[in-house]
Amino acid sequence: MAIVRVGFLEVWVRDLERSLEFYRGLLGMLLERREGKAAYLRGYEEREWSLKLKEAPFPAVAALGFKVDSEEGVSALKAWAEREGLPHREEADWARPRILRVQDPFGYPLAFYFQAEKLPRMLQEYHLHRGPGLLRLDHINLFSPEVDQATRYYQEALGFRLTEYTEDEEGRLWASWLHRKGNVHDVAFTNGEGPRLHHFAYWLPDPMAIIRAADILAGARRTEEIERGPGRHGISNAMFLYLRDPDGHRVELYTSDYLTVDPDLPPVRWSLNDPRRQTLWGHRTPKSWFLEGSTLLDLSGNPVPRRASRLEGIPEHVI
Repeated sequence: MAIVRVGFLEVWVRDLERSLEFYRGLLGMLLERREGKAAYLRGYEEREWSLKLKEAPFPAVAALGFKVDSEEGVSALKAWAEREGLPHREEADWARPRILRVQDPFGYPLAFYFQAEKLPRMLQEYHLHRGPGLLRLDHINLFSPEVDQATRYYQEALGFRLTEYTEDEEGRLWASWLHRKGNVHDVAFTNGEGPRLHHFAYWLPDPMAIIRAADILAGARRTEEIERGPGRHGISNAMFLYLRDPDGHRVELYTSDYLTVDPDLPPVRWSLNDPRRQTLWGHRTPKSWFLEGSTLLDLSGNPVPRRASRLEGIPEHVI
């Protein structure tokens, strides 16, 4: 399949100025354009915008974007949507003349694009870097009431490869991590009421940048926006810090996972009963991390109806 990597999100926020103060002011993201009630941002490594903030009556996520390898790739995905009978349309946005929007079979609002205006290279303009130095969008994590079906579909229909997964002693799949770009994941599915967005993550240059991010929040007297961490995941081996933006959208700052480009790399299995999968160092994950997420929108801008998880009996220590 033509998908190269995760590419962007369109996130609805209630107060654009307040959100920009968080993403630009605290996290240091580059603001590339403002158009009415919309703003386009990127990290210092990115040559294309990766986050669109749109002021709206309620917080939600309108698009989960993926870069593909060519215009022919976009057309192939359009043919897939037509074969599957999925709602879809083509549209344009700033610096992207052709975006294919598709509501996948599980309700996730996907968007695919190839052409994008290349923005000035900022990676080595270190004197202009601000905040903890967010470099690039790394992945999205999605709540799913049917992790097994979604995982299988994304592998078979969209060409994602499985790197890690969590299952219980009965062999039921509770979470999965899938990639296209060659690290642990571009998209993950987490068991829970959905479809919803669990979080989106930006890559930082090194573990000390994670600590710097926590220090910035502390210095700004904004520690209530730190939900979890700093810490190291068992799954992915990455260093992390989870934040909640002014509308409650969950943002992960993430670094130091591992290479997964070998086509025969065996996926890593984690037992649901292994507490190290959540945090390698052993501290517990807050209950909010398992229960709260962002509303997703359909192609008409309406909230996607949620479904309860098919899996029951979560062990107490998992929460």
